[in-house]
Amino acid sequence: MPRISVRGLTVEQVCGISESLVAELADICGCGTDNFTLECVQHTAVFAGKIVEAYPFVEVAWFERGQDVRDKVARSITEHVHGLGIVELEVAFTTYAENAYYINGVSCD
Repeated sequence: MPRISVRGLTVEQVCGISESLVAELADICGCGTDNFTLECVQHTAVFAGKIVEAYPFVEVAWFERGQDVRDKVARSITEHVHGLGIVELEVAFTTYAENAYYINGVSCD
């Protein structure tokens, strides 16, 4: 935890930024790199009856860490993706409630 899902980038692109991105995010969040899950979501984007290039979108699912950390995480992700030559992307956060998150059947609350 956090789980980072990436759409609209190739697996190769995500692999290329994964180590430096996760290292920076771990530093920002004050946790180990092994706390992060990075997923490449492969899908087909469709618009007006045609297959189109997918828009870059990154979703971070996590336990809330505050506005300052959220801003830094969003900036870090954006800078890493911009470094691939991608000029525009969106980053969104999904926050889990500790009383609704279970590990091996035990609530994190």
